[in-house]
Amino acid sequence: MFIPMLSIRLSFCKVFLLFTLVPGALPGANDLHFYDGSSTVDIISGDVFFEILDPPELRYSYRIRPAKDFGATFNDSLLFQKARLVPTVPLHSCSDILNQEDIMGHIALAERGECSFVFKAAKAQQAGARAVIITEFIDKGDDSFDHLIEMVDDKMELDVNIPAAFLLGRSGATILRTLRRLHRSYAVINLPINMTHVPINKMNQPPWIAW
Repeated sequence: MFIPMLSIRLSFCKVFLLFTLVPGALPGANDLHFYDGSSTVDIISGDVFFEILDPPELRYSYRIRPAKDFGATFNDSLLFQKARLVPTVPLHSCSDILNQEDIMGHIALAERGECSFVFKAAKAQQAGARAVIITEFIDKGDDSFDHLIEMVDDKMELDVNIPAAFLLGRSGATILRTLRRLHRSYAVINLPINMTHVPINKMNQPPWIAW
């Protein structure tokens, strides 16, 4: 009986040390966390990353969740190098996009709400965007600000042929706020970037994202 009890006590000490040494995380079920035995591929399964190159204040890697059942897929044939990420005007993208000249050939950044994800993607496509990222720009008191949302087809039978994805609200709000503060109309990004073989603790995640 002595040896099993000693083993239990040692296991308890290991668990105690683990919870003591790992820093507390902010809310956000879709943030990256450490899972014993899980690979990077397991944790980011199905999600995509992009990186902001400019402005320097936003130079991090950002996780997005591709639309579930509409639009094109993010893959090697859709590689955006030094593309512009341009907030749409109006931000909700539920009507004709007014800054079409800025959007054309680049990636639209739109705000969630007022119409469906599919409709927003269709409007971005109509304006000439090569892809669209949808996010929350303000905290509306729901879970979307802290969670990646599954964007699904609304059965409106709109023909969307560009990739679409959802960005965590805290990141979307920070990007828009920073661009406005710097009087910038776009950020320069690479999309997608391969994070498969990057250890979780080496990912250049934004500081407002919890581990």
